Amino acid sequence: MSKLVTIYGGSGFVGRYIARRMAQQGWRVRVAVRRPNEALFVRPYGVVGQVEPVLCNIRDDNSVALAMEGADAVVNCVGILVESGKNRFDSVQNEGAARVARFAARKGVARMVHISAIGADVNSDSAYARSKAAGEQAVLEHMPGAMILRPSIMFGPEDAFFNKFAAMTRYGPFLNIAGGDTRFQPVYVDDVARAAEMGVLGTAAGGIYELGGPEVLTFRELMQRMLATINRRRIIVNLPRGLAWPVAFAFDMLQAATFGLITNGILTRDQLKNLGRDNVVAGDARGFDALGIEATSLETVLPEYLWRFRPSGQYAEMTASAKNLRI
Repeated sequence: MSKLVTIYGGSGFVGRYIARRMAQQGWRVRVAVRRPNEALFVRPYGVVGQVEPVLCNIRDDNSVALAMEGADAVVNCVGILVESGKNRFDSVQNEGAARVARFAARKGVARMVHISAIGADVNSDSAYARSKAAGEQAVLEHMPGAMILRPSIMFGPEDAFFNKFAAMTRYGPFLNIAGGDTRFQPVYVDDVARAAEMGVLGTAAGGIYELGGPEVLTFRELMQRMLATINRRRIIVNLPRGLAWPVAFAFDMLQAATFGLITNGILTRDQLKNLGRDNVVAGDARGFDALGIEATSLETVLPEYLWRFRPSGQYAEMTASAKNLRI
């Protein structure tokens, strides 16, 4: 019988790419998610019955243990960018990660891969970064041989970064950002999935890897690259911290006042704290080189999914060519 991997958060941004890769490797894939009926799209990644979504809440011992039953390897991709309801940074990214690792050790699971993030730091003033670091420590406490992946900001067709800001360009001549000078090292989501695949297969050693793409760009430069890709001209306005802070506070209070019915998907105070620190691979960190992976560049992928934000959409190149015709 083929081996089984349980992927917690396997229908999310990076999780679905890992699920697809493991199915291609011939593994049975159990996609553990809170809403399995919304994750049915993962089934075609393999043959009938090979990839199956199952109900699991990473905050619950029983559902985590049940989803792991009989697994040869586990991958934890669960993470949040904004706290809402019972999903707090600590309960999801610290206690949740610890729960997965604890049961993996108890059940004798051979390998574990944990998706963390660059910037994970127990001493950070960001609750997000502290919870990521605490989650890493908990994973290594229970599964010392686990592979921990710390990607910079990830891009790909389903990303919540370039898609979000590209959509914002439709509503006016200005594109407002905060932390414009913060440096990022954007990494293609499938490159991260490839690294996770190596961890599950045991073809890469455990430990911490920081994953970044071939380019280091500031937030402003990323927006300029995006604007060039979608053929739009916008004035990029970098909000100074003194102005960005009350904006973030107002959106946080709006979420609190509506008891989470309106989620702050614009800018939170915690995100603003993270923007005060560069999000790039450390000079002494193991990365793609140690895994033998050549990182994919932005220009290779961005046009493949941002074309829909161009003024003429999929016909942008045709429209441009038509302008050069002579009658």
